[in-house]
Amino acid sequence: MSLPSSHEITSLLKAWSGGDEDALEKLTPMVYRQLHQIARHYMGGERSGHTLQATALVNEAYLRLVDCTKVNWQDRAHFFAVSANLMRRILIDFARSRGYLKRGGAVAHIALDEAPSLCNEPDVNLVALDDALKTLAAMDERKSKVVELKFFGGLSVEETAEVLHISSDTVIRDWQFAKLWLLRELSREGVSDEV
Repeated sequence: MSLPSSHEITSLLKAWSGGDEDALEKLTPMVYRQLHQIARHYMGGERSGHTLQATALVNEAYLRLVDCTKVNWQDRAHFFAVSANLMRRILIDFARSRGYLKRGGAVAHIALDEAPSLCNEPDVNLVALDDALKTLAAMDERKSKVVELKFFGGLSVEETAEVLHISSDTVIRDWQFAKLWLLRELSREGVSDEV
């Protein structure tokens, strides 16, 4: 089976934006593999034994994408950028709710000597990374978008440049700056992420 062309995917996205439900049915199998790759990329940074799996993450993102009826899809890269952002939001929401549960929300309280030793911190602190990205976005939204598209979305330099309507050289400069800035911010908070 040959891979669909970017033009074919873009045409289906635009038809779907216009209300063509058949276009969505044709589009889904074409984009599923890359959505799954994005999800695996995200899940690779999560702790082992994470309750969400890549397939569940794709399914949740897909359900949210289907509800995005008012999006004017530009092209394939735009679709995958939005998809990557949705997956990131899902994982961050999950991590934040997990943090709430860790602090005792919705959990029966037991005596300390009865509690099993539990320490399953995530390998990558998505909440801290999200907070740092929000700070970066307040300073320079474009650099934050470059990180989101490249790191989370798995887009290439060229695809990122296309989505943001900037040159590849600008993407490279923004990526280098943002990586260093994020590493500095995360090291201040004691988080050892590899961006």
